[in-house]
Parts: sequence; C-alpha cells; structure tokens
Amino acid sequence: MAKGKRKVPDINSSSTADIAFLLLIFFLITTSMDTDRGLARLLPPPPEDQDQQNTDKIKERNVLQVYLNKDDALMCGNDYISVDELRERAKEFIANVANAEHMPEKTQKNVEFFGTYLVNDKHVISLQNDRGSSYQAYISVQNELVAAYNELRDELAQEKWQKTYAELNDDQQKAIREIYPQRISEAEPKKYGDKKK
Repeated sequence: MAKGKRKVPDINSSSTADIAFLLLIFFLITTSMDTDRGLARLLPPPPEDQDQQNTDKIKERNVLQVYLNKDDALMCGNDYISVDELRERAKEFIANVANAEHMPEKTQKNVEFFGTYLVNDKHVISLQNDRGSSYQAYISVQNELVAAYNELRDELAQEKWQKTYAELNDDQQKAIREIYPQRISEAEPKKYGDKKK
C-alpha cells in the first residue's frame, strides 16, 4: 500500500498581518488572565445631612491625608515622614485600637465568626501626589499602604484562626475584610509651583 502524499498549504510570507493575528489568537487562547489584579480603590461616602461644622469635624477625624510632593518627600497628616514609617502610621490609623477621639470613629457591627465587633469602616486614606513625583516613590507609597492592610488582616487571622489571611476560606476572609476594609482614595495628581495665568 503506497502512502499518499499530503499537500502542505502555501503560506504567503508577505502577509505579516495574518501571522500577527494568528499569534495574537494563540496568545489569547493559551494565556490565563487574572481579573482580580489591580489597585482597588474606594471613594469616601458623601457626608450625611448634618450641620457644616459637625460634618467637617467628622471628615477630618476619619481621613488620613497622605501627600507625595515633586521632590518625593512624603507628608502624612501634618508630619513629614519617610516611606518606611508610613506602614506603621497607616496601621495605627486604620486599627484605632484605643478608639481615640482624634482617630477614625468606629461602628459596632455583627461580624460573622467575631460576633459584635467595633469596626473602623468610616476611615479613608486620601492619597495625593504631585505630577512631578517619581513613579518609583509613588509605587513605594502605594505598597506601604496596601501592606498596612495586609499586616492588620494577617494579625487578626493569626489571632483568631492561627493562619495567615491568605490561608483562610472565602467566608473567613470576608469577615476580616469587614473589620479592616481597604479604603484608599486617590485624588487627581496636581502640579504645584506653576504660575497662575
């Protein structure tokens, strides 16, 4: 029995668009994309109808201002600090362990696995940078803020279940996120020092 020859189709070598398209399709089919990645940001809720003085007081108490200037100097609240100090400052603000009056107010909530718990769900870390600040400094600030939340969540998970936050099941993670919700609001970058026209 003679083997039949199979004809190989000719590929037009001048059609690079076709080859690029085939490579793109191959990439899309063989690559898995994580949609959960990225920087999660939450804007602060609008203030409730209260007298202006009271609203300003609540707003000031619940917001931690973080500002990165054009020289990559970092200001947290009213103090200039190093990036290395930001994580502890943020953790102190987010947790408000002593429920201090100058720190974010807490709400009593019924949290699964924890029962009635004081939750700091009104806090907001407001991050703003100058257009002249470096990308590396900006990413370092972002990393420290996210690390503050991650450490607090890990500490609570260890205390409750002797596991890291990542090792918990979905319901347990949800409960911890309810206690430590990530609330970072990014204001539009501004350029300071320009002359007004």
